Amino acid sequence: MDVKIEESWKELLQSEFEQPYFEELTRFVREAYRKGTVYPPAKLIFQAFDRCPFDRVKVVIVGQDPYHQPGQAHGLCFSVNDGVALPPSLQNIYKELQNDIGKPPAASGNLERWATQGVLLLNATLTVEANRAGSHQGKGWELFTDRVIERLATEREHLVFILWGAYAQKKGEGIDANRHLILKSPHPSPLSAHRGFFGNSHFSRANAYLSAHGKEPIIW
Repeated sequence: MDVKIEESWKELLQSEFEQPYFEELTRFVREAYRKGTVYPPAKLIFQAFDRCPFDRVKVVIVGQDPYHQPGQAHGLCFSVNDGVALPPSLQNIYKELQNDIGKPPAASGNLERWATQGVLLLNATLTVEANRAGSHQGKGWELFTDRVIERLATEREHLVFILWGAYAQKKGEGIDANRHLILKSPHPSPLSAHRGFFGNSHFSRANAYLSAHGKEPIIW
């Protein structure tokens, strides 16, 4: 199957694209876009990969679903397009960023500037129906993104995996903590941020680890 995705990922994941579950997933997704409104725009489904080639990944942040309101989702977890109001979780991410490293909140919620530095902003499910959170869960995306995490964890060394909330932490269960840095805390959602997301210092800890292993830190 010819999937339009950045070349290094295409080569790495080609065998996955030939699996029956992925062919079934592709049929489901194509039909969903044909029948209704689905986010992100189809050309941006693999934006996280396109902005961050496999050998350039330094940090992996795991999200769950794309945003499901108009104009928000553009293929990077927690990120929204320029000019779009910041969702509550992203507001809290920016608050923790300021608490941690003193960086004032950015006016834009577009996190492409992180992605191009080596932060893979990976949602577990890469598509969603408009106004229906979780509507494309259980269709095969989770298996695909599990394989992505598995390949990163086994074929790369000294990556930082940032896992916010129980869902992301479950997806990271197979990662070798002796080989990578695994940072866990509650989710930045307003429902849970005060239970340990604030004060987790994940941004400074990620950069300290990268520096200790000879990698350029992220300019958050």
